[in-house]
Amino acid sequence: MDWSILMRQVISLGAPLIGTALGGPFGAAAGQILASAVGAPAATPAAVQEALPAANAEALAAADARWAEMVRAEAEATQTAIRETQATIRAEIASEDPIQKWWRPLYAFELTFECAGLWVVLLHEFWTSDLQTLNAMIGATTLFVSYWAFRFGVLGVYVSGRTREKVCAAMGEDAPGLIEKVAKAVLKRK
Repeated sequence: MDWSILMRQVISLGAPLIGTALGGPFGAAAGQILASAVGAPAATPAAVQEALPAANAEALAAADARWAEMVRAEAEATQTAIRETQATIRAEIASEDPIQKWWRPLYAFELTFECAGLWVVLLHEFWTSDLQTLNAMIGATTLFVSYWAFRFGVLGVYVSGRTREKVCAAMGEDAPGLIEKVAKAVLKRK
C-alpha cells in the first residue's frame, strides 16, 4: 500500500501540509510522523488508515505542525548552505590567484586538444588501413567512453559553475536554484 492513498483523507481531517506530503517523494517520512501522532501500531499506510478515524484533531494538527517545522528546518539549512556557497564563489571571483582563474579554461582546452588528437589518429589509421591499431582502438571503446564521460562531466560542472560565478558577479548574489526557490516559498509561508 502506498502513502498517497491517505492524502485526501488526512487533508480532509485538517492536516493539509502533512497530507500533501504523503503524496510526494517524502511520503514515507511524513507517514512516520503521522503514524506516531495518531497512535498507529505500525508506521505503515494500512495501520495509519485504521487509526485515522479514531484520531483527534489536536493530534493531526500537531503532526501537521511537526511536519511544517521539519520542512522549515530543512529549508533554513539549505538556505544557509546556499549562502555559504555564494560567499565562497564571491571570494573565488575576487581572488587574483592565477591558478584559480586559469585551471578550468586550461582543462577545457586540453580536453578539446585530446579529443582532436584521437580523431587525427583515428583518421590516419583509416587512411593507412592499419587494422591492428583500429582493432585496438575498437577494443578500448569502453575505456574511452568511461574516461571521456568523466572528463566531459567535469567540464560540464565547470561550465555550470562558471555561469553561476558570472551571475554572482553581476547580481552580487547567486541565481536561485530550485531548492532555494522552494526554501524561500516555505519560509515566506511562515
